[in-house]
Amino acid sequence: MGDRGVTTRPPRSTRRILLGPVTRNKRLVAMGTPLIVVWQLCEALVPVMIGVTIDVGIETSSLGPFLLACAAIVVIFLCLSYGYRYGALFLMRALQDESHRLRVEVAEKAVQPVDDPRLAGEWLSLATADAEKVSELVYQVAFTAASIVTVLATAIYLARTDVTLALVILFGLPVTVAITQLVSPAIARRTSREQAAIARVAGIAGDLIAGIRPLKGIGAERTASGRYREASRAARRSSIVTARSWGYMSGLTTLVSGLFLALVALLAGTRAIDGDLSLGELVAIVGLTQFLAEPIKLLGDLSAQFAASRASAKRLHEALATGSHVLDGPERLPDDAPREVCFEGVTVGPLVDVALTCSPGHLVAVTTDGPESADTIVALLDGTTRPESGIVRLGGVDLQQLARGDRRGALLVVPHAATPPEGTVRAAIDPDARLDHAELDAVLTASAAHDVVEAHPDGLDHAVRIGGSSLSGGQRQRLTIARSLAVAPPVLVLRDPTTAIDAVTEQQIALGLRTRRDAGTATLVVTSSPTLLAAADTVVWIREGRVVASGTHHDLQEHPDYREEVLR
Repeated sequence: MGDRGVTTRPPRSTRRILLGPVTRNKRLVAMGTPLIVVWQLCEALVPVMIGVTIDVGIETSSLGPFLLACAAIVVIFLCLSYGYRYGALFLMRALQDESHRLRVEVAEKAVQPVDDPRLAGEWLSLATADAEKVSELVYQVAFTAASIVTVLATAIYLARTDVTLALVILFGLPVTVAITQLVSPAIARRTSREQAAIARVAGIAGDLIAGIRPLKGIGAERTASGRYREASRAARRSSIVTARSWGYMSGLTTLVSGLFLALVALLAGTRAIDGDLSLGELVAIVGLTQFLAEPIKLLGDLSAQFAASRASAKRLHEALATGSHVLDGPERLPDDAPREVCFEGVTVGPLVDVALTCSPGHLVAVTTDGPESADTIVALLDGTTRPESGIVRLGGVDLQQLARGDRRGALLVVPHAATPPEGTVRAAIDPDARLDHAELDAVLTASAAHDVVEAHPDGLDHAVRIGGSSLSGGQRQRLTIARSLAVAPPVLVLRDPTTAIDAVTEQQIALGLRTRRDAGTATLVVTSSPTLLAAADTVVWIREGRVVASGTHHDLQEHPDYREEVLR
């Protein structure tokens, strides 16, 4: 997944995430950092060369040396311009590549079933704001190196000109930077709280948009909007507190660096009055003093920026380190193995000694007396629950030992709450555009989704909003079924796929599933719908966690309890 060899293996620690932008982009950082250093050095050389030009022009009154000094200034400006241009280009490439890598890692983690309370919007915040904040470390490293090298080079120049000034800078600069760090810990804490609050708001907003239709249906818009308003106010307060901390940092840095630089300028002016410095040297020192304000302030700001990046890295680590319960074993699925699902004496949760088989060319329906048993069956098949005893097999291989890629390639489990992705109707059904016109038409017929396409003038190009919020519940379910049929997995598992669909349309879908069965594939439907149960070759009836009976829907209706559960 991703470009240019992007790896999606979750980092092991906050430190590894934080250093990832540099370690995973060594070549780009190694090319960009020296160019940024050249840019800063050339910035420092400008006042020095202006001073040299003045001294040459006054002392020699010779046009040749004066023009040569002017030419040197032009060369310095060219190096300055192109150094920053290409240095920033390499660093920006590294920043974007690393942001992409982190987004991929977050997205891959977000789609896995994990024990994590984060809302969808919070994952979005991690993949955008936090990923970018961590990736900014490449800039922080380059500009820190440039600032340090420039300050040292300035000190060396001043040492050749005046030892006292050099000592003031070498000893005064660390003290200045240290004073500005007093606010950094507070900025780190408040930035972390701000990012968490903003992520929370994004999560609530995503839930609000996705559930706007049912909220209107039960008249809960006011309650939902009040919840969002309260979270938004909390995020606003957190942002204001963080901005105030950054303001304190900026003001403190400006004040301390200004006092330090004023001291340097005073000493230089005194030396010039005493005749220890030439006019050109005085101009150079004053210019360097003004220039040093930038790297000194930059060093102060970088520590706070690093603290913010570290806070984002910690949040990313907490999310990426969340345990996943998706099975992933060493076994491969044999090429000649029949693509079938088999439960052999499975006991876990509400299920007790459950045995059932769904073979190629069969449509099997499972009906239960409660949602707990149905949820457990689906969880066993999607790899998020392990049997306490017994075995679930796919193609004859224990599902716990089967490699995740092989399981996903042979088995598609569609939960009840599945929704089509944002985009168009066509993309929701066939995202990779693999189906030709006839195949797409067959999928639309089998899923009874033609009505969804024909209900809008744009047809297949009709826009689907995030979470399918622009569609009705029945339309979302039909598109989900169509997407499942378009994938055409060897084994398809559906959980209550028609709960929001009318009886006539449900009958069409039942016929579509039987057509899939006739094509030689295995379909397992966990449902209590009489229409789907009647379409199945075999119905497995589970009551109080045990298989009570199996057979056709017609035969099982001889049991009064079955009729009461299914036909009520």
